[in-house]
Amino acid sequence: MITSATNGRIKWVVSLMEKARMRRKEHKYVIEGVRMFLEAPADAITEVYVSETFLKRAGVKGSQEEACMQRIKMPHAEVLDVSDEVFRKLSDTVNPQGILAVMRMTETVPEQMLAGKRAPLFMILENLQDPGNLGTVLRTAEGAGCDGIILSRDCVDLYNPKVIRSTMGAIFRVPFFYTDNLTETMEKLKEKGVCIYAAALEERAAAYDTYSYKEATAFLVGNEGNGLTQEAIDAAGKTCYIPMEGKVESLNASVAAAILMYEAYRQRRSEITTI
Repeated sequence: MITSATNGRIKWVVSLMEKARMRRKEHKYVIEGVRMFLEAPADAITEVYVSETFLKRAGVKGSQEEACMQRIKMPHAEVLDVSDEVFRKLSDTVNPQGILAVMRMTETVPEQMLAGKRAPLFMILENLQDPGNLGTVLRTAEGAGCDGIILSRDCVDLYNPKVIRSTMGAIFRVPFFYTDNLTETMEKLKEKGVCIYAAALEERAAAYDTYSYKEATAFLVGNEGNGLTQEAIDAAGKTCYIPMEGKVESLNASVAAAILMYEAYRQRRSEITTI
């Protein structure tokens, strides 16, 4: 059992949790908690860290801890026991559940997202900075049947622990891709027949619910404070806005994304139900 927070392995895990640069260098990230561990793809788990209290609870038949211990019996994953004190230093939560795992990163390129899809639905994000917003977008994307998320390189790191927690497991199931050139990526999508709608308050914009999203569609949402750049809006080709009452000037980025994705889902679901 590891009992020192200065242990090299412990310092390495802490670094993975705190530094995006380290995550990119190692091509690994950290998940924490019982639910996340049980939902994580087994073949992507490389290391598991469990606290001494967690090990004691795992002896209770039918408990979530027991289920985790059954899953831990994987030949390709190393399991390390740590003291409760050390685990608290590892944890990114106020009330640690006593289990975390190191995972290999996975990423899907847009061509893979398009493969075999007649009318894919994508969410494109430019310079989104709030971890909670990004995690919520990913979680909502899964619920709305979105086929993938495309992010500009200056978006917050999707492997940030706060983002991972707020995805509620969707990070394992929704394909995503970081692009170094957002406008170029959008041009490639349009060449594949994807119609891109930029969420922007412009004179040429039409209300979001006046368009049909039954064909290949992507929604483009921008930074929480500044919105989309003009370059991104121009690259999208079409613009839409969400009508609002009162003195509200804009909606939270994740709320706007949810409204747009669920409008597409509503239209498509209605068509399927009718058939």
